[in-house]
Amino acid sequence: MPLHSGKVPRDVVHHPLFARCYARASVAAETRMGVGRIRERLLGGLSGRVIEVGAGNGLNFAHYPGTVAEVVAIEPERRLRHLAVEAALRAEVPVDVVPGAAEALPVKSEGFDAAVVSLVLCSVRDVPRALGELRRVLRPGGEVRFFEHGRGGGRAMTFTQHALDRTVWPVLSGGCHVAREPVRALRDAGFELGPYRRVLMPAQGPTLPTSYCVLGTAWRPVDE
Repeated sequence: MPLHSGKVPRDVVHHPLFARCYARASVAAETRMGVGRIRERLLGGLSGRVIEVGAGNGLNFAHYPGTVAEVVAIEPERRLRHLAVEAALRAEVPVDVVPGAAEALPVKSEGFDAAVVSLVLCSVRDVPRALGELRRVLRPGGEVRFFEHGRGGGRAMTFTQHALDRTVWPVLSGGCHVAREPVRALRDAGFELGPYRRVLMPAQGPTLPTSYCVLGTAWRPVDE
């Protein structure tokens, strides 16, 4: 059953210019930067009910395995959400695209077996609150799959990242920050960290402030 009625609430995120640019760039990155292969690793082996927070234009949908019973995809930006709905229609697993914010997920507690965050923690307004919501909606022992970018490199690069975050980058990039630390944030939010690996994107070519990524797994503790 869909989780929302026909009336869409007022968007909590509105970045139409960035959304248009992101939609084009992300499609190109699937092959040119190898992001498609990363998505396959991110989502491989998932099963049951999955919530994806910050689904963007829905490029993950084609990579969910058939063992997934349902995906509830949360996307706050209207233009990206419309593109995600189109991608959901082409997906091989059931996908329901829902408006909403990471800090206040419009779903019931402990209703999901797994959660996916993919290049989204960089742009949420309140990371601890968003991760608290992830813990709320996951069943005990539920799994988080994450692919995020954040702080990395030497002293000069981290200085540049922090300078960008304090000035133009969030304004130009739909609220994105390049110096956040997703692994630390997950640990501080009470998740149990599983295996994760550092990834440079792109693997070949210039290293940018956005290049330092991490791909991994975490769990909501069972004994909560």
